[in-house]
Amino acid sequence: MLKTGDYSVTNDMPEARWQEVCGQTRKYWGKLSDDDLARIGGKGARLADALQERYGYTRWHAESQSNRWMREHQADPVAEV
Repeated sequence: MLKTGDYSVTNDMPEARWQEVCGQTRKYWGKLSDDDLARIGGKGARLADALQERYGYTRWHAESQSNRWMREHQADPVAEV
């Protein structure tokens, strides 16, 4: 079983890709402000920090949500066709 601190956020995305998914990110997590999104800048650890702050998630939950989001939104779906 994973404990808080054992689960690391390593899923970052390029800034250009992050800009493309910011709208989706904001829609999914409505409590994230424009300033939060700019500060996150595609960094998984920063997204986890923001989720913890805005939603009160545990560190483990914030990191798992951040990892999932970053992994699912890494690739441009149009480029994969």
